[in-house]
Amino acid sequence: MEGYIEKITPFIVMDLLAEARQLPDAIHMEVGEPDLPPSHRVQEAYMKAIRDRRFCYTPAKGLPELRERISEYYLDCYNVNVSPERIIITPGTSGAFLVVFALVAHTGKRIVLTDPSYPCYKNFLYFLKSEPLFVPVGPDTSYRIVSEMIPRGQNAGAMVVSSPSNPTGTVYRDKELEALVEYSSRNNLLFISDEIYHGLVYDGRAETALRFSDEVVVINSFSKYFCMPGLRVGWMILPEHLLRTAEIIVQNIFIAANTPAQYAALEAFDRGYLEMVRDTYRERRDYLYDALKDILLIDAHPDGAFYLWAGIGNSSLNSMEFSQRLLREQHVAVTPGVDFGTHNTDDHIRLAYTCSMERLKEGVARIREFLGGL
Repeated sequence: MEGYIEKITPFIVMDLLAEARQLPDAIHMEVGEPDLPPSHRVQEAYMKAIRDRRFCYTPAKGLPELRERISEYYLDCYNVNVSPERIIITPGTSGAFLVVFALVAHTGKRIVLTDPSYPCYKNFLYFLKSEPLFVPVGPDTSYRIVSEMIPRGQNAGAMVVSSPSNPTGTVYRDKELEALVEYSSRNNLLFISDEIYHGLVYDGRAETALRFSDEVVVINSFSKYFCMPGLRVGWMILPEHLLRTAEIIVQNIFIAANTPAQYAALEAFDRGYLEMVRDTYRERRDYLYDALKDILLIDAHPDGAFYLWAGIGNSSLNSMEFSQRLLREQHVAVTPGVDFGTHNTDDHIRLAYTCSMERLKEGVARIREFLGGL
């Protein structure tokens, strides 16, 4: 795979995280990981699975009762009927994306990604010896892709849409999502919908792509909204014609997802607890946005997820210099924009509001002091 492995880029933020962990008073606004724990019901179910010695492999597609529960969730939350047979449980969304991207890459087709976007997308494709098709997006479309931007005649076979998105928090509204699904259908593109931040939407709601077609791929996880990142349980919902091939790949590559974690995930659909999670992050979003909008350029309103995408062009520093100096001088860790692509990313940073309100307020004070010093 010479020529592709070398393209796989490291997470710069992980190096900054390692450095920040050496600072006892560091304020962590860098990693996209919920600081809230999963519900007590999830914790108890996990421990019970261990006490009950549930260590055997599940079927490759996952626990039948968990797949049934996810199917019920789509009916309750979106009023969409999804057969449990179309659901495969995976080791987080990473496992799901590797499988789905492999299904496209083996045909020789390319996958359309926005720039900026979640960095693992492109690295998964490089690992699979596939060259992504990048589409630059910016504030003129609120960092959303529209059909007119999609490259023609470049062997595209699929496109990925993330809503709410990482790093911007942008949410595609119903009509926008429906238009992209219809465009994909007309042009023989597999539509891949990354819905990992669903539930963490603060202005309106995010619609699932399944509302508009059964021929899309939907990928989600228990890591973010359900506060279970380290348990490594995600899921993918596939069109009928891709199911058997995907199941065979999972059988061979992963065997199955973590068994105790799957039993724990059965208890994750706790409406009261999940509302508390959303309300907590909404309060933090509101505070951080209001506190920073006058000192940093926030050109994407954070409708969902738990990120702020902020411009630093007035600082005269690039994103790496800004992030390193902010950490070393003020002990505040953020993610440099260049982690997410090349299109106008070097004058942006991403801030995650995944720490307490008290820590956020201290972080804002330190950022103000840092900018004042510049």
